Amino acid sequence: MPMRGGRLPAGRAREGGARPHERLLGSRTGRGAAALCAGALPALAFPAPSLSWFAYVALVPWLLLIRSAGTARRAAVDGWLGGTGFMIAVHHWLMPSLHVFIVVLAALLGLLWAPWGLLVDRLLGGSPSVRRSVVAVAVVPSGWLMIELVRSWEGLGGPWGLLGASQWDVPLALRTASVGGVWLVSLGVVAVNTVVTLLLAVPTGRRAAGACIVVGAVGVGATAVWAPRPEETGSVRIAVVQPGVVDGPNSVERRFARSEALTRGLAGRDVDLVVWGESSVGVDLSRSPGTAERVAALSRLVGADVLVNMDARRTDGPGRTGIYKSAVLVGPDGPTGDRYDKMRLVPFGEYVPARALLGWATSVGKAAGEDRLRGSGPVVMDLPDGLRVGPLVCFESAFPDMSRQLTKDGAELLVAQSSTSSFQHSWAPEQHASLGALRAAETGRPMVHATLTGVSAVYGPRGERVGTPLGTDASAATVYDVPLARGTTPYVRLGAWPVYGALAVLAVFFGVTGLRSFRTPAPTRPEGPARTAGGSPERPGR
Repeated sequence: MPMRGGRLPAGRAREGGARPHERLLGSRTGRGAAALCAGALPALAFPAPSLSWFAYVALVPWLLLIRSAGTARRAAVDGWLGGTGFMIAVHHWLMPSLHVFIVVLAALLGLLWAPWGLLVDRLLGGSPSVRRSVVAVAVVPSGWLMIELVRSWEGLGGPWGLLGASQWDVPLALRTASVGGVWLVSLGVVAVNTVVTLLLAVPTGRRAAGACIVVGAVGVGATAVWAPRPEETGSVRIAVVQPGVVDGPNSVERRFARSEALTRGLAGRDVDLVVWGESSVGVDLSRSPGTAERVAALSRLVGADVLVNMDARRTDGPGRTGIYKSAVLVGPDGPTGDRYDKMRLVPFGEYVPARALLGWATSVGKAAGEDRLRGSGPVVMDLPDGLRVGPLVCFESAFPDMSRQLTKDGAELLVAQSSTSSFQHSWAPEQHASLGALRAAETGRPMVHATLTGVSAVYGPRGERVGTPLGTDASAATVYDVPLARGTTPYVRLGAWPVYGALAVLAVFFGVTGLRSFRTPAPTRPEGPARTAGGSPERPGR
């Protein structure tokens, strides 16, 4: 029986002359494979392919597939399988570490897109009216943003692969990020995909799509013109030391020695700060005076503090003995006392969630054999010349709220220390480095992304690239003249307001939908035949 708008249920190809794509989508296996592939397409918008423009149409095949579902159940399955494909694609570089477990995790996280599939089916399915088309352009992106919000929780893997982050090299998108963070960029990208879907497949919605294009263009244009711009206040010279890949026996000590040699080459370069990557020191400097003195000697030689990163066992008090990832500032006289302990850890890489239940993951991949310990709060470090530095470690640069908080606490320069050596020949190093552009644009503060093995990169306060990045084949120490800026961006001032706006849109949509359902009288059941006093049905004509 035809569904709303004259659609046929999924799985029922027309008899006789069914076209090849109809036979494919009519097959449960074929449709499932199509959903997985359609969901994976947006990954091409991120580095390394970095097809930023593709993000604005990458969701269209997925939206069209869900639109053709025919039943709510099929739409939810299309949403789930597409979400699974997306999670596998943007995290495919984890396969060497997690093996088949990455598929299990992707399938679980993909369930977040099942309700979104229902939402898309309800708003874009059939022949939407002009009003329903306008509502779709607001509600479909809002539903997507809720998925990004939920999966941004550290325990679910963190905000890696937020759709808005694919626009890291688009100046207009970076301006937008300064107003509403990566969240506002994601909303815009999904809204454009929704409009394109209406233009392609919904003749009755094209007028609404055109109106939405005009409204969106005016909004983005107003943002570009009137949003406050960071006011540059000078510059600092930051040196990034990237030792490169060092494998084999005694790799930790040999990497330290390589970093030491590269840093000595900075003597006389008039730098203000030297930054080493994550896990650049394998001992606790407070218990290793010899190593601490070697770093202090480098500070005296180059005339600047050195920000290193310890990956070492430490005792912080009763019950607080374990391995920390710590950014430590070392001056001419040794560690200055400024230390930041990493707060947000990589699931499975640095700890195993619910280890008692999921500890078996260590036997099928490279999951952490011992849980790292967490820091207690953000830290802003003060350099001798007055510059205030906000450190982050590894994938903490993916969390917009962390760099925002450091900026509110007075940081003038954001520094992320990272190590992606385990994923050297994948898309991960480029994608990780690109996050610095978003964090810089959101906060109006420059950001230094320093790694052990590349990609190391520096971004100015508008998210623009500063100098030349150090690729994964480089072993070098490079000095960057980094512009500083003052002022407060709307995002720093207001926070993730697009998320609250999306929540409000969804609340109104579901509230109105529920109210209409309540007011619409339920279909009445036909009354049975009247009965006579004797209990027999009354028969007409008798």
